[in-house]
Amino acid sequence: MEKPNTAILKEICEVRMPFGKYKDAVLADLPISYLEWFARNGGFPKGKLGMQLSTIYEIKINGLMDLLTPIRGNTVNSKSKTTVYKF
Repeated sequence: MEKPNTAILKEICEVRMPFGKYKDAVLADLPISYLEWFARNGGFPKGKLGMQLSTIYEIKINGLMDLLTPIRGNTVNSKSKTTVYKF
């Protein structure tokens, strides 16, 4: 059995989206709805970015985000999910 290419997974956890609504977001943090939009509307961009986006799309739709945990560590680059209410 072939091991996954960890270099590709590491890049997905470090590279930032270069354009669009989610410019500067880490690819691994892109919402699935944004990735689905690419898949529905003409496909992913050509080249390396397209390969990275399609890889994270496949990871997310197949529930495999745990593959990225050892690479990312315990930190997540997205906003905290804690809601603070001020009265």
